[in-house]
Amino acid sequence: MPTLILTPRHSGDSQLLWSAAVRLGWRVERLRSWRIPGHLPGTPEPVLYVEALFGPTLAEELGVRLLEPADDWLVRLPAEYRLRHIALATLGDARTNPEPAFVKPPGDKSFPARVYTGPELPDHLPGDMPVLVSEIVAWESEFRCFVLDRELRAFSIYARHGELQDENDYACTDDEAAALAAFVRRLLADERAELPRAIVVDVGVIAGRGWACIELNGAWGAGIYGCDPAEALRVIRHATIAARPAPAAG
Repeated sequence: MPTLILTPRHSGDSQLLWSAAVRLGWRVERLRSWRIPGHLPGTPEPVLYVEALFGPTLAEELGVRLLEPADDWLVRLPAEYRLRHIALATLGDARTNPEPAFVKPPGDKSFPARVYTGPELPDHLPGDMPVLVSEIVAWESEFRCFVLDRELRAFSIYARHGELQDENDYACTDDEAAALAAFVRRLLADERAELPRAIVVDVGVIAGRGWACIELNGAWGAGIYGCDPAEALRVIRHATIAARPAPAAG
């Protein structure tokens, strides 16, 4: 039986996943602090759902690892699924760029993802930190997709024209749903698009260009927005895996 492990932060998503886990017959553990208590390491099937900044630390304490996309996944993705220029650079190099560009950390949330000129980028972070530097585009709509074994399990719209949707607006039109399903299934069928087994794929429509991938996110820390909590949880379950054994000495 899986055990869903939640942080002390009582977010709406964690409450929805708690309820879904109970309905599925799982155990649920809500941490009382930002540390893994002594009785949890060794749990037969732990499933972490945690904030991105705390995920690696809590996973290490628990003795597991979390599935995450490679930093350069978007860069290596075939251009037909990106529809914009993206480069992996260091923060130090990005600081020298005088032209506006969309800059974001590839994995964590160490600084806000948005349009910057080089001098506007944060100066308190190390210069060798990797960042994604992207051509500026306008997204008409943005969707969150939970994917397991290259199968789309749940999705919802989370933004229109850059404005986040609330709980009353997560539904999309039938035409949007059909177009999204067609694009995502084409992406998932393409072996050139390397994906972890359990992952969140964000996709959307770029004004004047069409459907494209926005980014990947670890399912273990991604907001579910309007996605079906039970289906999201089935993906999240496989984003926590046993840690690789340490190499033998000698």
